Amino acid sequence: MSSVIDTEVPGSADLEQEVERRRRELAELEAKLAAWNETTGATAQRDDTDFTTVSGQPVRALYTPLDTQGDDYIADVGLPGEYPFTRGPYATMYRTRLWTKRLFSGFATAEETNERYKFLLARGTTGLSVAFDFPTLMGYDSDDPMSEGEVGKCGVAIASLADMETLFDGIPLDRVSVSMTINGPAIMLYCFLLVAAEKQGVPFEKVTGTIQNDILKEYQAQHAWIYPPKPALKIITDVFEWSSAHAPKFNTISISGYHIREAGSTAVEELAFTLKNGFTYVEEGMARGLDVDEFAPRLSFFWDVHNDFFEEIAKFRAGRRIWARHMREIYGAKRPESWRLRTHAQTAGVTLTAQQPHNNIVRVAYQGLAAVLGGTQSLHTNAMDETLALPTEHAVRIALRTQQILAFETGVPNTIDPLAGSYFVESMTDELERQAEEMFAEIDDLGGVVAGIESGYFQARIARSARRFQDEVEANSRLIVGLNSFQEEGEADIEILKIDESAGESQGRRLAALRQTRDADAVERTLAALTEAARADENLMPPMLDAVRSYATLGEIRSALESVYGRFQEPVAF
Repeated sequence: MSSVIDTEVPGSADLEQEVERRRRELAELEAKLAAWNETTGATAQRDDTDFTTVSGQPVRALYTPLDTQGDDYIADVGLPGEYPFTRGPYATMYRTRLWTKRLFSGFATAEETNERYKFLLARGTTGLSVAFDFPTLMGYDSDDPMSEGEVGKCGVAIASLADMETLFDGIPLDRVSVSMTINGPAIMLYCFLLVAAEKQGVPFEKVTGTIQNDILKEYQAQHAWIYPPKPALKIITDVFEWSSAHAPKFNTISISGYHIREAGSTAVEELAFTLKNGFTYVEEGMARGLDVDEFAPRLSFFWDVHNDFFEEIAKFRAGRRIWARHMREIYGAKRPESWRLRTHAQTAGVTLTAQQPHNNIVRVAYQGLAAVLGGTQSLHTNAMDETLALPTEHAVRIALRTQQILAFETGVPNTIDPLAGSYFVESMTDELERQAEEMFAEIDDLGGVVAGIESGYFQARIARSARRFQDEVEANSRLIVGLNSFQEEGEADIEILKIDESAGESQGRRLAALRQTRDADAVERTLAALTEAARADENLMPPMLDAVRSYATLGEIRSALESVYGRFQEPVAF
């Protein structure tokens, strides 16, 4: 026996009645809310806070449907994996695949870091994230006079293909995803990695991972640049163009808000500046003649996860929605893969305190939870001791276990975007989107991102936000547990990792031996070809791969391009 249920499409009269009913409900709610405020004293508040987010956004005592009444669920929130991706970039999210668990690691020499990587992989890390020392970040060889005293101190020293081969010795590059936080010389380290994989017998098309390669935020916040903006953007576009054909699984840029936020920006500045940088890279690729749908799917993002729990979740959601709308409506991308903002997240190093460092374990746990509720695809949890030194194995193990407890014990990954529909979260998502769009217009009025960098606009704005936050901390209107409140006497009683000068000495010997044994003629020939390609405005990837294969060093490659492009000089900003 079967039954048929008749359904009718509502007519215009029915729709008018529904609209009128909804209007009356909201009017009743508005009146009830006013009475509630009047009779309950709900406007009263403590005097130990000003009830703003970490970024200074005011937070009301209560959020209701009145705060989201302009939302269209399908257009503004939608379903996971569908435009505009507010609820997540993939339909099934963590029910079919958990986020990649990365730990940022690198110190001293390639041999020592290789041991740490094997330690992490044996304990459940599912991706590696390479921290480079400062000379590498700036494109200097370890034995350059500019590198003295800095080799291996804040990350691993990588000065040649030989170092990269050692770094991943015994680690199959077709099975382990590698993320590299490198920007000014990103193309060089990318070539080191690709050729190291080639020597393992792994074809380029099977290598997976990410290079940060986001030079615009370096000028704005982190300051690890080499070349001026225009040639630097040209180099990045070379990477897009070559990789779309030869290394299609590799994410060729991680457009990073992390360092913008760590430098002191607010959440909305991080959101707006990062996305505007992303749109600038898209424009550069399209100006080269690349089809946006050929390279945009390999663009990825990297967000900071600060202490303000709900603001961070809303930031992730707003970022996905803004990216999707601009990519489809402004840049004409037709593939959902081009609309889909995928992201790595890292808990906020700037929130870690040297005072009572065990408190950092709690901070990192909450920040990691916010990243997962925000829908990240990859997560790095900081170790509790990273404000004091590079992390010890003990601290790294706790950071990894934090992610594993979140993944397997809390139940949080069981449902997708569980805070969707929260009046507070949806209202904050809308507000962050609105303010970001206002900042886009402001940047456009300056002439775009490069003009804003050259004028010092970004640097000055971030500095103002950092100053505001510091003033709040010093005035005790922004409480930091253990720092300006709930203080204790005495130094932190934890073991820290100390890097001595032996890394610099070891690297010096390695480079001397490399220069003695390599084919000097091949090095000279390939560097000359690279220089000529730069002068001729050709794609730099093929000649640079050849230079890397000849064991040209990082500093030699940097210098070859510097002879054509020059170096960037930062404008003074107050």
